[in-house]
Amino acid sequence: MTETSLSDPKVVGYWAYQAIEKHFRKVIKHETDVLKDKDPEALHQMRVGMRRLRTAVTGFAPALSLPKAAREKKIANVARQLGQLRDIDILQDALHNHYLPGLPKSEQKILKKVLETLGKERKHTLKQVQATLSQQRYQNLKQALETWLVQPNYSTFAEFAIDDILPELLLPLVSNFFLHPAWLVGVKLQSGEIEVKSDLSSENVMQLLSTHAETVHDLRKQAKRVRYQMELFTEFYDSTYQDHVKSVKAIQGLLGQIQDSFVLVEFLCKNLNTDVTVELPTLGKQLKETRYQIWQEWQFLQQQYLNAKVRKDLHKLILQPSQQDAKARI
Repeated sequence: MTETSLSDPKVVGYWAYQAIEKHFRKVIKHETDVLKDKDPEALHQMRVGMRRLRTAVTGFAPALSLPKAAREKKIANVARQLGQLRDIDILQDALHNHYLPGLPKSEQKILKKVLETLGKERKHTLKQVQATLSQQRYQNLKQALETWLVQPNYSTFAEFAIDDILPELLLPLVSNFFLHPAWLVGVKLQSGEIEVKSDLSSENVMQLLSTHAETVHDLRKQAKRVRYQMELFTEFYDSTYQDHVKSVKAIQGLLGQIQDSFVLVEFLCKNLNTDVTVELPTLGKQLKETRYQIWQEWQFLQQQYLNAKVRKDLHKLILQPSQQDAKARI
């Protein structure tokens, strides 16, 4: 363990501290409103804060010596509970505000009953979140982080110059992201040649997404981790790097919309005890059209990052962080 000067932006420990403090404060800021269930946005922001805090802890792990109560698994457990409630809010918002107004009266009546069921489920999940935030384990997590921020402990890696170690912190996650099998969904790969099938029908796309739903969803989760990790270090790179961060965010968003659509359909089928198209044919058609549109947007980014030059250029960029860029933002 070592105590690194927190005022020296040349070393890893400085940036680890900045990230942990920033995201922990964001979590605490929104905690009261989440407990009171005052605003869905507060829940969203606290969930994001928890996820980014988790990324900071894992991303800087080689440089950190955290107390057991503040380690990644403890943060992940709370983030998971917040995520379950947030997922319900997203589902409610989509059904009530996006789909319900455009349905025929007969389908609106059916969907309103489904929304009543979803409302009951939300109340139950809210109680679980409130219980989690009131439990001693969560209080221990907060206290451990507060204590660490007052007197932080590090491993010797914290003394590394950030310029020297930054590529090693970024490249493994980025490389695994590009090696994910979901990039090849809807793609013909033969003898090193890549062909993205851009002429698939709506039915073909639905079949592909249904067959590879878990794989596509997993890429979305990995995109989120890559994005949060890359955003920790935007100070060290130019606008080209920022463009890649925006692209990864777009990938996360598009694949998230696809996943939300599957979750929505699964929920409806479960509550209607039949296929969506039977009870809600108009909604079923809208969902199908939405998925197809999202797929076409996803293919643009898929083609971009299946291009070997684009990937190699990003790797080269990551290998050349600039301390000057970071200092200009301090």
